[in-house]
Amino acid sequence: MAAGESGSPCDPTYPAMTFDPLTIFVFLLAISLLGLSKGGLSGIGSLSMPMMFFVMSPPAAAGLILPILMMQDIFSVWLYRGQWDNGNLKLLVPAAAVGIGFGFAVFALLPTAVLFLFLGVVTVLFAARGLLKPPAPVKPSKLVGWILGMVSGLTSTVLHQGGPTFQMYMLPQRLPRNTFVATSVFYFWIVNMIKLPGFIVLGQLTRDGLIAAFAAMPFALLMTWCGKKLVSHISVDRFYVIIHWLLAAVGVKLIVDGVM
Repeated sequence: MAAGESGSPCDPTYPAMTFDPLTIFVFLLAISLLGLSKGGLSGIGSLSMPMMFFVMSPPAAAGLILPILMMQDIFSVWLYRGQWDNGNLKLLVPAAAVGIGFGFAVFALLPTAVLFLFLGVVTVLFAARGLLKPPAPVKPSKLVGWILGMVSGLTSTVLHQGGPTFQMYMLPQRLPRNTFVATSVFYFWIVNMIKLPGFIVLGQLTRDGLIAAFAAMPFALLMTWCGKKLVSHISVDRFYVIIHWLLAAVGVKLIVDGVM
């Protein structure tokens, strides 16, 4: 279900969950990236899960990060309350739910390396197009929204990477900065809530992971607040350039994960 998996999610070749100094450092760095992402720098948080896989197994990392994500989601929704675009949410959330259901049903059968590579190439091309020739604001069709929403739900479940295809639908609309961020945080709050029962059934939420997650919660919320403050000082034009660069970086990382 995650980067680097070649077989079972419980593959014993992955490091077990321990909290030595290196693991704590990587954990806090991952939380920082997630907080900045939830605060408004959408995309940068996608680098956190692959980082965690260096120090623990994908199931352990998912079980550790998911409670933090959900608390950051709630805090972000409060920070950007009432600023999201309901039209986009009404289209994308049901589509994502379908993708999540499909992802949980077939995740063990999906070739994750191929998915990483395909998603990475498409993401890099989309980001490059936005950077080299910024398009005029346009809202993609509902059909495109349904397809990208389903793929976002699927890749969020299987690869923990739902952001790129979500942004492919949202970025061309050139919404006001806070509307874009608010829609993103509300969308992923709902997506993570839908995914929660599946992760519980798969046994990825453990007692030790929950204890560590709640111990790190104040720091996680602080970094989310810092992300909000940072974004508030960035102009709309510069914000969209930064988001495209972050999307390109995520795409490159996905390609690397796919070929390694």
